[in-house]
Amino acid sequence: MDSPAFTPALGAVHQYSLFFLLLMLYSFLGWCGEMVYCSLGQRRLCEKRGFLNGPLCPIYGHGALLVLMTLGCEPPVWTFLIGAIQTSALEYLTSYLMEKLFHMRWWDYSRKRFNLNGRVCLLNSVLFGLACVLLCHVVNPLLIGYVHQLLHSGAGVPLALLLTVIYIVDIVFSVRSAIQIGSRLEKLHAIHDELAEKLERLKAEQQQALEAQKERVEEFVSAARQSVGEREAAQHIQARLDRLKEEQQRSRDAHRARLEAVKAEAQQRLQALYDKPDFFERRLLRSFPTMRSLRHGEALNKMREYLESRKG
Repeated sequence: MDSPAFTPALGAVHQYSLFFLLLMLYSFLGWCGEMVYCSLGQRRLCEKRGFLNGPLCPIYGHGALLVLMTLGCEPPVWTFLIGAIQTSALEYLTSYLMEKLFHMRWWDYSRKRFNLNGRVCLLNSVLFGLACVLLCHVVNPLLIGYVHQLLHSGAGVPLALLLTVIYIVDIVFSVRSAIQIGSRLEKLHAIHDELAEKLERLKAEQQQALEAQKERVEEFVSAARQSVGEREAAQHIQARLDRLKEEQQRSRDAHRARLEAVKAEAQQRLQALYDKPDFFERRLLRSFPTMRSLRHGEALNKMREYLESRKG
């Protein structure tokens, strides 16, 4: 990939502008390819793809630059093989780093044949290899001239700097959204755990109350039979049992009321968290429909179900 002609004073700026414009260009083309591929698979226009909010998939842009800088004009067979390996390694590394950073598995190929830890799969590697051949031998030779012309016209550098600002802002918003999703899942998980703990404690208290009432009945029956005659004991026992039944019913009603109050409070807190995701968070969830949380998978599923019900 030839570098454009530039003066020594502006060399670094032109060099940066060239690489950044190519990054943006191939990130955009990669996003277009991702949208077409996913839409064909779903037989409908799929949701907006990618980690960023704009129409970019930077992993494709970085993969394209990696291939262009290392392969050059290799024969198509070598371009296919080496390009497939390089881009698959990049995808694997990106998946690993994003998982460690956000504790999320953003994509998962575990259901596809010949996959490696669900991060890369043979089908995608083959498609990446073919895309590398197309990139090196067809697309880049056509587009690089237009990028050079843009730089020589004087519009390339301002455009690159403007796109840099927009790109950084988009990254900040996207990372913020990913962090907020993780924090929201943490809170949802904590509420579910707290609710389960409270329900278990109420259940134990109710069981203890029932056992205490049972002991009281047994003690009363034994005492009544020893202190009075059989007929009087039966009358006393029946009266006492009626009172104990009333107490048990009141205890059950109170227990049920406490259960409903605990559930209502938890539901109110959950509802507040479900309703809080902003546009960027919801967009990120839609862009990665197979994304799963490594820590709070159930909470993520419940939040998705709620958002889907609201959309419907």
